Amino acid sequence: MQRAKLITLQLLVAVASLVLWHLLTAIPVGDKPLLPPFFFSTPLDVAARVVKWFAEGTIWRHLWITLTEAILAFVIGSVAGVLVGFWFARQPLVAAVLDPYVKMFNALPRIVLAPIFTLWFGLGIMSKVALGVTLVFFIVFFNVYQGVKEVSPTVLANARMLGMSERQLMRHVYWPSALSWMFSSLHTSVGFAVVGAVVGEYLGSAAGLGYLILQAEGTFDIAGVFAGMFVLAAFVIVIDTLVTMVEKRLLVWRPLAAETRT
Repeated sequence: MQRAKLITLQLLVAVASLVLWHLLTAIPVGDKPLLPPFFFSTPLDVAARVVKWFAEGTIWRHLWITLTEAILAFVIGSVAGVLVGFWFARQPLVAAVLDPYVKMFNALPRIVLAPIFTLWFGLGIMSKVALGVTLVFFIVFFNVYQGVKEVSPTVLANARMLGMSERQLMRHVYWPSALSWMFSSLHTSVGFAVVGAVVGEYLGSAAGLGYLILQAEGTFDIAGVFAGMFVLAAFVIVIDTLVTMVEKRLLVWRPLAAETRT
């Protein structure tokens, strides 16, 4: 499918959703709309709030703080996940010994860890970054670990038969095998890094998009809540687009998947 056509269809979905939202909150059925504006706001009110935030400049400080927290969590968690994933995949004994502990830590509810990180690191950005790292790390770790383990035995045997060293195997065999898995996890990790930052701001902060949304909730400002959510969504899409650009650059060798034409 052509990129222009795809983008057009994606925009049509967004426009249709907004129109439906507007109709459900503006057109009364009986004596009131199906979606009361007090609880669901309206697209026009939300758009007006977003425009007001950017026009007044009040959103920039909050956006920058959340952006910093999310990017730090994303980078630290991703790098740690890649390194530990490769290490575990190349050291079967280490993986077997530590496997139950990894699963145990992964099963811990992150919301339980948030107050602990606040006690350890305070109310600054580091407690939010730590929470985001715990969300990102395991997603990347498991995907990289599986990607390395999924190396074709035939390719690996042929490479060794040609005399490749361990360093060459890592560069030409293991790394390309793990890249597809790694980028698949990075697309998911973007959202989780933002979730970690926002949840941390909910539990204790004086700035950030999570703090902004929390303040709006406290005053029953539904338009402000939805406006914060839309800014967050746009924020995640921008980061995910950057990840996609890097993915295309590094995976230029990968053949395109066959498309089924109807």
